[in-house]
Amino acid sequence: MSSIFVGTSGYSYDDWNVCFYPAELDKKEQLKYYSTVFNTVEINFTYYALPYPSIFKKMVEKVGRNFIFSVKAHSGITHSRNLEMKDIKQFIISLQPFIKENKMGSILFQFPWAFKFSTKNCNFISQIRKSFGDLELCVEFRNNSWLREETIELLKSLNIGFCNVDEPPLKGLLPPTSICTSEAGYIRFHGRNALNWWKPKYSYQRYDYLYTREELREWVPRIKEVASGTKKTYIYFNNHYKAQAVRSAKILQELIEDK
Repeated sequence: MSSIFVGTSGYSYDDWNVCFYPAELDKKEQLKYYSTVFNTVEINFTYYALPYPSIFKKMVEKVGRNFIFSVKAHSGITHSRNLEMKDIKQFIISLQPFIKENKMGSILFQFPWAFKFSTKNCNFISQIRKSFGDLELCVEFRNNSWLREETIELLKSLNIGFCNVDEPPLKGLLPPTSICTSEAGYIRFHGRNALNWWKPKYSYQRYDYLYTREELREWVPRIKEVASGTKKTYIYFNNHYKAQAVRSAKILQELIEDK
């Protein structure tokens, strides 16, 4: 059975003030406070901007010994696909503070729905492995065309993890799964807001969803299956609006501990 890490996708949101963080808490102390509640976080500002090592060095200093950071890959790799090798090298260098302190989890490559299964796209994933050396990697597909044996075989051969997801039961999206393709299991909860998934007026509306205890209890057997086939399992909640991710993650923590 692997070590299970439960946290949220991102930790610094304005609407988490009061909802989660004490009103008087300095923004610079949010991560320190967060790390008293959760043992991992998925850094997602890296999707929008290439980070500097100094930022991650400061983060390391805010958390405890067993805290783990997973990091979302830049959109220039997964979406616009125009990031140059020098940028990828900068990205990898920026991770050194996490790597040196043994706090580095997976780099998550979240592909858009338009990224469908094809030989060309399989080759692109192989190229990602070459570009990132032996770092721990994980891919998240939004298009269910990837839900096939060839995908699992490809990821296993490349030692890349498969991200299992909970999202609305809409045509073309992936259903809940418990797939393991590397020594690291990965699960992301996006909420089930079907009404606002495809074309929300505001981006936050897609993730405006609070899981019920029963909905999360359904996941416990899947989590146990993923954990039984991996050395570590990362679970992140992305339903961040008004700190619903925090509330959902806390419920799941309780359910896992009860088992």
